[in-house]
Amino acid sequence: MSGPQILLEKEDNWETEMGAWFAGERVVFRGLDLFTELFDKSWMETWFFAITGRWFEQKQIELFGRMWTLCTSYPEPRIWNNRVAALTGSARSTAMLGLSAAVAVSDAKYYGGQANLASVDFIKRAKQWTVDQGGNLETMVLQEIKETRQIPVGFGRPIINCDERVPPVLQLASELGFDNGPHVKLALEIEHILRDTRYRAVLNIGGLTAALSADQGLSPKEFYQAASVIYSAGIMACYMDAESKEPGTFFPLRCERVAYQGVGARKWKNEEKQLE
Repeated sequence: MSGPQILLEKEDNWETEMGAWFAGERVVFRGLDLFTELFDKSWMETWFFAITGRWFEQKQIELFGRMWTLCTSYPEPRIWNNRVAALTGSARSTAMLGLSAAVAVSDAKYYGGQANLASVDFIKRAKQWTVDQGGNLETMVLQEIKETRQIPVGFGRPIINCDERVPPVLQLASELGFDNGPHVKLALEIEHILRDTRYRAVLNIGGLTAALSADQGLSPKEFYQAASVIYSAGIMACYMDAESKEPGTFFPLRCERVAYQGVGARKWKNEEKQLE
């Protein structure tokens, strides 16, 4: 059904199983009372419940929280999304606007949100092809590269061919007993395949977190949604740092340093008339 009829049916009528606020009385969150049944739940538990509708074990929640601390809590203002927040602080805009803008630019194709989505999708397809269907992993990986003309998302890294976050996250996974899941095993096998070929690509943190999350039962979309705010700690740190300094001083650039090769300076018509 589409067109005016469905709009008429939806006018002042939104049907949802997600929840509702009963003013001055209670809040229902996915069928549970927020103030009683969710009274003892942490924010992280509630966050994953909102996205998936499922409850996770405490060790899984600990994995997600500590994993994101190690992966994305970089107070480094040169990183693309942190730079947006720092510019916002330097311009004396608000912290909420800085955070919102930085989170928005985190939704990129080759890094950040869209890469997270693609990483889980790839590792799940790899498991389906090999573990579930008995296919050859190297054949699948090389075919993926041939079709997409790029290294699978979750592997490789620009500038340096290593990722300093992988060892501590693997240590965390081992500590919690999540280092032996089928998706993690495949991710490490794929790394060996890529290292032994001309691609020389290593497993990056996006690929590892995707594999760990897939082993916890998250779909690509669920992982993408759950990871949408994981950069917030580093983002806010960079905003606060820039906001505490002189306004407008975040990475200024002299005009002479800009290698401009376009059209030369032009005069507006009204300027030409004034000269006459």
